[in-house]
Amino acid sequence: QEVLVESGGGLVQAGGSLRLSCAASERTFSRYAMGWFRQAPGKEREFVAAISWSGSSPYYADSAKGRFAISRDNAKNTGYLQMNSLKPEDTAVYYCAVSTVVGGTPRNVNQYNYWGQGTQVTVSS
Repeated sequence: QEVLVESGGGLVQAGGSLRLSCAASERTFSRYAMGWFRQAPGKEREFVAAISWSGSSPYYADSAKGRFAISRDNAKNTGYLQMNSLKPEDTAVYYCAVSTVVGGTPRNVNQYNYWGQGTQVTVSS
């Protein structure tokens, strides 16, 4: 049973940066794809970025390309999302997720079977 705990959210001004972390409870974390999603009030949860078990071939939503970077440190059972040039429209609860059922870089909510509790990111204008 994988338990994921996000941290690093907060309030930042537009143009600023934040680094989110996702700590996994199991050493098997290193075998599986990891993704980041976000959900703004009144909206559906949406894909942000995903990375394979090895850290290769990261994939980004168009909204994240060029500003966000997903990475992982399997030795620490931890994943990261570096967010730069933040915009007010990035405001949302950010969730990390692990897929033990789909390889590569899954991009759909229903392809992930373990989720963290979420961390709030608020970008002020």
